[in-house]
Formats: sequence, structure tokens, C-alpha cells
Amino acid sequence: MTSSIEGASMSTTVLGFIGLGVMGSGMCANLMVKSGTEVIVFDPVAEALASAVDQGGLPATDVGDVAARSDIVFLSLPSIDQVESVCEELASGPRPPRIIVDMSTSDVTRTRALAEVLGERDVALVDAPVARMRQAAQDGTLLITVGATDAQFAELEPWLSCMGSDVIHAGAVGNGQVIKIVNNMVLFLNMNALAEAMTIGRAAGVDGALLFETLALGSADSFALRKTATATMIPDEFPEKAFPTNYAIKDLALALSLADDQQIAAHAARQTMSLLERTRDAGYGLSYYPAMIRIVDGRG
Repeated sequence: MTSSIEGASMSTTVLGFIGLGVMGSGMCANLMVKSGTEVIVFDPVAEALASAVDQGGLPATDVGDVAARSDIVFLSLPSIDQVESVCEELASGPRPPRIIVDMSTSDVTRTRALAEVLGERDVALVDAPVARMRQAAQDGTLLITVGATDAQFAELEPWLSCMGSDVIHAGAVGNGQVIKIVNNMVLFLNMNALAEAMTIGRAAGVDGALLFETLALGSADSFALRKTATATMIPDEFPEKAFPTNYAIKDLALALSLADDQQIAAHAARQTMSLLERTRDAGYGLSYYPAMIRIVDGRG
């Protein structure tokens, strides 16, 4: 534990955490264990809330209760729709938190607009979306890209470092979302390419495992190849309790919306979006998104 965290722990700062799902549960657990700071926890799903309480969280009855008891509140929510709604509740009470840290993957334009609205109520919004997988959330090794002022980043970094091994100051509010959205876009395009490579290689008589092992030794190597594609496309297993196709579509839509805002065509991203939508329409909406290979190879 660093001295900066110890100093924060000895202060009167109280943290809140809302959203204890697949990613948020692990993130909150690491925050509680590593920070030594009281964390007020809330999730509308009773089982998720109970699990966080078992790990040391202090239960809140609702969002307003979190606001009344916390100085800084972290959010891990499905989309900007929920973020806007929860932020409105947090900021509407008699004692709103000083800072709200949105660790969800959210729309850039709406994030920046929300920051302006909250700022008028003397509540600061910082965006700090996370990258990497559920295991990284559990291990505290996430990549976190932070849109904040220099002072806000300096204050929040010790707590964010409880949840991530790489905490990057991306610049002003919204910039954390930009990097996260582009990161996911590149991942999805990479998986699209690997699905096509696997399909072509197998059709031409090359063993799929041998193909990926060899690609990993050359210039085609990537995290997506060595981790996600190898773990899913070779055994042809796409479980539902993972990052589903529906989520991939949501995240890629954010990237395409950002491209539209900048008047950039993004042809490759649009082709991958079409593939993901066809994957969903073939019945794999809840399946781990590398199921796209079943559309590429004609089985979908």
C-alpha cells in the first residue's frame, strides 16, 4: 500500500461504489481491500449487494443514501443512460458527493455534457473507463484511462490504482472514454480479421491451432490472437457468461458515433459492426462475441 493511499485512508474521505456486476464486483472488492478506506456500496440486485457487504462494504439503501454518506462515488454501470440517471439522483440530494467517477463505457458527447450539468451543481464528473477482462477486474490489473484535471487525477490515482495496474491520465473529461472506445474498436476489428484468417486457413487444410500458434510468432501477433481468439475460436466455445455480442455491438456503436461526430467514414469498423449484428441476428446475441466466426465460416 503506497503512502498516498495511507494518507487518504487517514483522512475523512468516504468512498461510494454503485454497480456491482461482473466487472464492478471485482473492482469494488479491490478498492475495499487495498485502500483501507470505508466504501459505501449499492446495487439494485440484492445478491450483488450482499456479496459486496460480505467483503467489507457498508450497505446503502439506495443511490440517495450513497450520495448522503460519500465524498467520492465510483460508478460501474451498463451504459450512459444509467450513468445519467444515477448521476441525477446523486446530485439532487441535500449533500451530493464532491466527485463522481464514471468507470463505465459511455458516450463521449453525453459524458462531456453531463460533466457540464453536474459542474453547475458543484459536482465534478471524471470519466475513468476500464479495459481488459473480468479476471483483470478481480486481480486489480485493469487498464484505466482517466479524463480529469491534473488535480483530480492526482487525488484519484491512489484509489484507481487499487483497481488497475495501468492508470493513464488521458486529458480532459471525456478523453478517457475516447481511448477506451477506440481500444475496443481495434479489438473487435482484430477479432474479425482473425475469424477470417481461421476460416481461410482451415478451408485450405491448415490445423486451426497450428495456424494461430504460428501467427503469434510473426507480425500478425496480438493480444487478441494469443488470448481471446485462441481461447475461443480453436475450441469453438463461446459461453454466455462472458462479454456478449450485444455488448460488443453497444461498444462499437459508440466508436461509430464518435467517428460520425468527427465526419470520419470508418469503413472497416462499419463492416465489423455488420458482422456483429449478423452474429446477433443468428441467435448469438448473448454468446461471447468471438462467435462471429460462425457467421464468417457459414455456420450461422
